[in-house]
Amino acid sequence: MFRRESKPQNRIDSLIGATTRIEGNLFFSGGLRVDGTVRGNVAALPDQPGTLVLSEQGRIDGEVQAAHVVINGTINGPVHASETLELQAGCRVKGDVHYKSIEIVKGAVVEGRLVHQAAEAKPAGLKLAS
Repeated sequence: MFRRESKPQNRIDSLIGATTRIEGNLFFSGGLRVDGTVRGNVAALPDQPGTLVLSEQGRIDGEVQAAHVVINGTINGPVHASETLELQAGCRVKGDVHYKSIEIVKGAVVEGRLVHQAAEAKPAGLKLAS
């Protein structure tokens, strides 16, 4: 009857500090903030709402997948936000961006396609006999 959408994570469960560099794929649940550098794919665990926040100093060289994504740093690779995507003023994305709902602040740069993912099809309602 009602669509169930996950809400953005309000707290940060994991932090990658500004002086930290990770080589390899990274999987997370809950909230993840990246202030450092990740060279590899970053993805929320399947079937769990995840929020990724990339700070202005943060950088990800790889694919990003999460329900909620807030970008204020640099991503070299495609971004897949199954729910909401926020592109802040310091955002620099080189790759296609897939989203359900998007917010773009003046100054954000995307070198790629913006691809809207339509909401799931709603079941047809009951029709009354005439």
